[in-house]
Amino acid sequence: VDMALSNFLELPASGFNFENSARNAVLENVLGEGKTKTPKPMKTGTTIAGVVYKDGVVLGADTRATSSEVVADKMCAKIHYIAPNIYCCGAGTAADTEKTTDLLSSNLTIFSMNSSRNPRVIMAVSILQDMLFRYHGQIGAFLILGGVDCTGSHLYSVGPYGSVNEVPYLAMGSGDLAAMGILEDGFKPSLELEEAKTLVCSAIHAGIMSDLGSGSNVDLCVITRQGVDYIRPYQESEFKDQRQGRYKYKPGTTPVLREKVEILEVELVQESVQKMDTA
Repeated sequence: VDMALSNFLELPASGFNFENSARNAVLENVLGEGKTKTPKPMKTGTTIAGVVYKDGVVLGADTRATSSEVVADKMCAKIHYIAPNIYCCGAGTAADTEKTTDLLSSNLTIFSMNSSRNPRVIMAVSILQDMLFRYHGQIGAFLILGGVDCTGSHLYSVGPYGSVNEVPYLAMGSGDLAAMGILEDGFKPSLELEEAKTLVCSAIHAGIMSDLGSGSNVDLCVITRQGVDYIRPYQESEFKDQRQGRYKYKPGTTPVLREKVEILEVELVQESVQKMDTA
């Protein structure tokens, strides 16, 4: 009882808990193969891509969020704000990508307030790399980080284990094979803006059409020295479903059979007034 009480009162340790790893290994050996199946991680679907063009970076993403076989959201925003000159596309576990980018954006905002300047892209990459490596892949965030700073235009891929790679064009997510085929075929150095936007849109569209986990619209984000153009949506899906029925009901459609109102008497037991120190 004392042990249980002490464990209950103790604050949980930060980070992930791996105490059940040994237990799971023992259970697998005892039950044997074929008798039981261990839970498998859920596969999520996304297509994200990015291209470095003549004057900046173009990022793109689809807008479908899936939960198992169900489309949970048709207008999910997968291009996240990091800083005025840096944006990030996220694939993988939706909660992990959102909270990871929110934390990064918060840290860089504090830096910008202290230094009165925009952060460099390599600074954001280093923070992401350190955080994701610390959790050994337990945070399922596959990220494409793009931005423009005083050193030029940059595009980075960041894996869930903390691996980093700077490339001129990139695709990630479950539809990355179809998207990468389009990028490799159409990319060339010093692309013009419209060429880069068309190329990224075509890559995302290829992922949408070839991957069950990707779908709906195409979002684009153009980052230059002059500012950011977040186009949402850049291309709407040609497959739209029209609602067949009306779901608004007139007042009185459902009859009220019985109505009872009880007045609750509340007695004030104790009242205290605390004055604010404004000196």
